[in-house]
Amino acid sequence: MKQNQSYLSTEKVSKLMGKYAIPCIISLLVGALYNIVDQIFIANAGYLGSYGNAANTVVFPLTVIALAIAVMIGDGCCTFVSLNLGQGNKKAAGNSIGLSVLMTVISSIFLCSVYIIFSTPIITVFGGTVNDTTFVLSKEYFFYISIGIPFYMFGQAMNPIIRADGSPKYAMIATLLGAILNIIIDPIFIFSFHWGMMGAAMATVIGQIVTALLSLGYLLNTKSIKLSKQDFCWSKEIIGHTLTLGICSFLSQISLVAAMAAINNMIREYGVLDPVFGQEIYAQIPMAVVGIVMKVFQIVISVVIGMAAGCIPVVGYNMGANRHERVKKLFSLLLLCEAAVGVIVLVVVEFLPHQLIGIFGSANESIYYTEFAIKAFRIYLCMIVFACLNKATFIFLQAMGKAVASTMLSMLREIVFGVGFALILPMFFGLDGVLFSMPLSDILTAIVSAVIITITYKQLSNAHEGCVFC
Repeated sequence: MKQNQSYLSTEKVSKLMGKYAIPCIISLLVGALYNIVDQIFIANAGYLGSYGNAANTVVFPLTVIALAIAVMIGDGCCTFVSLNLGQGNKKAAGNSIGLSVLMTVISSIFLCSVYIIFSTPIITVFGGTVNDTTFVLSKEYFFYISIGIPFYMFGQAMNPIIRADGSPKYAMIATLLGAILNIIIDPIFIFSFHWGMMGAAMATVIGQIVTALLSLGYLLNTKSIKLSKQDFCWSKEIIGHTLTLGICSFLSQISLVAAMAAINNMIREYGVLDPVFGQEIYAQIPMAVVGIVMKVFQIVISVVIGMAAGCIPVVGYNMGANRHERVKKLFSLLLLCEAAVGVIVLVVVEFLPHQLIGIFGSANESIYYTEFAIKAFRIYLCMIVFACLNKATFIFLQAMGKAVASTMLSMLREIVFGVGFALILPMFFGLDGVLFSMPLSDILTAIVSAVIITITYKQLSNAHEGCVFC
């Protein structure tokens, strides 16, 4: 039976935010846990340790490339579907879902093939040659992770589409079950079977297959939109609209890849000049530590993005229905919640960094590992409050259908500032320059975001649809 979603324009925005955002947060958190769980178990396996952690850091941005493509398709479709449901156009919404399925399958198989064929040069580009042991472990982990790319991308792309169809809880459960299975299998493969990086990767892939199968099952029994063969018919116009609305999600992820590539290579280049990390036995530590800090950051950002992305169906529907006052109220609530998350995390990373790094096997490492990790947490995440607000602004603008403003702001943060400072600051401050690139980028982006937020509020108050950001 088809479900009417008119309640999105009448229910209290705080209640709607909770209904849609909480499952989305859990889904994204679980997705982020796939990689960080691997890293925790790898770090605590004595035969892998910081070498395995460094290898995980090398491969991580390559999984983000797959995620970037998946969320571009999924989030773009989610926004397009929500806007069209608000306007009562179910035909276009269904066609967008069908084409999104096709785009995900085709792109995932292509990316999987590229990864397997060109694994050596790809790993080299992302800093895998920091030492021989790290390179060997990176190749092993990357091969098995690449096999699971089609399943990973399908599950991630379908997740926001399932939410747009009015089933945020199902989207959450599909991701949660896969992640739980990964957590159960990981220690068995790593500690009991001693399969090392192969075991960590295989546990991850098995979990991804479960999520993909559950997502496929949902598509065969959707609620608001019943898919038919016609929905899979090629339409350049709908593909263009879908991908345009999802481009911000793509850029926010792919720019992270560019930043991580720059950071990994700066760590490799300037680590050699460090009196401690220039030694072969300690060379992998900075890369392993920065990777850990970025994974913790990813967990935080999963909450932040989850709150904002969970609002996409609500925002899109109300924009389509011209209920601008509700959109403004939801934006205010979202910014307040995001700031609260940032403050809590700031307290943790500044006052409890030793406990954080302890989770990642510091007891098995040298004192240099712990000391650098504590400094990395305190510097790299010191402006986390601004980072939270910036991400929320990017996604909310996207949900409003303002792809240009959202994309430009995201590009400024992730490419101009994120990559630029990661390349420039180490020239003056060595390894510390890598750490300072993050907070400086967030401060400058927050200034621009404040201007755009002010303009957006005025636009919503005036219900004006023809501004420069449309």
